[in-house]
Amino acid sequence: MTKQNAIKVFEEKKVRTVWDSNTEEWYFSVVDVIAVLTDSPNPRNYWKVLKHRLIKEGNETVTNCNQLKLPAEDGKMRLTDVADTTQLFRLIQSIPSPKAEPFKLWMAQVAKERLDQMQDPELSIEQAMLDYKRLGYSDNWINQRLKSIEIRKELTDEWKRRGLQEGVQFAALTDIIYQTWAEKTAKEYKQFKGLKKENLRDNMTNKELVLSMLAELSTKEISEVQNPESFDEHAEVARKGGGIARDARLKLEQETGKKVVTSLNAKDVLGLQQE
Repeated sequence: MTKQNAIKVFEEKKVRTVWDSNTEEWYFSVVDVIAVLTDSPNPRNYWKVLKHRLIKEGNETVTNCNQLKLPAEDGKMRLTDVADTTQLFRLIQSIPSPKAEPFKLWMAQVAKERLDQMQDPELSIEQAMLDYKRLGYSDNWINQRLKSIEIRKELTDEWKRRGLQEGVQFAALTDIIYQTWAEKTAKEYKQFKGLKKENLRDNMTNKELVLSMLAELSTKEISEVQNPESFDEHAEVARKGGGIARDARLKLEQETGKKVVTSLNAKDVLGLQQE
């Protein structure tokens, strides 16, 4: 069974999803859907109360909900309540919302797009571009972001081939890379930009994205040559890869007199572009 995480956008709000290639089904984060439909300041609590009520009513939609690992606010993969399309249609009936019907149409469109993309993988890239464009990102930034996704996947594929575990080990090595080139862990980087739930890379400037890509590309290339076996050896490779990007950052800052790592986030950058 192959599962592929994805972020879908409904009315500029992100909904975490998982595609299960075995069942050919989309699974949607229930909490994210509730956040979209209710605008609740605490969608987790809303879901907790609703779930309790539905269980008391004997509603099988809740008792049959699965839990799958989805990226959480801190970037780690955590078990999250998810529902397939059928379950979600039933659940939406229990949530009074003027957005219910538009959301149902959106879900149907998501399902159709996935089937189309299975026939033509190039459509997946086009959809990602449209999602970012809808949020207001520039074409140049979108191209950089899509490339960064490709490079990140190549690095994580290399780690998987070496027997490293997703989750803690991936996160630890990523922190080493960030700490080396940007002098901040991923958590510190997000705090510096004033982020909470948002994806860090979605809030990087072009320069930050390019150097982040250089760090991860260098780490992957060095790993392929040096064949690290222990986690400590992988950590040293990560420092070397990050070091290449750090040297480039320092040189660029020296030549321009401008800091590469900034507190600017997507909201700031998009606001400046609109002005």
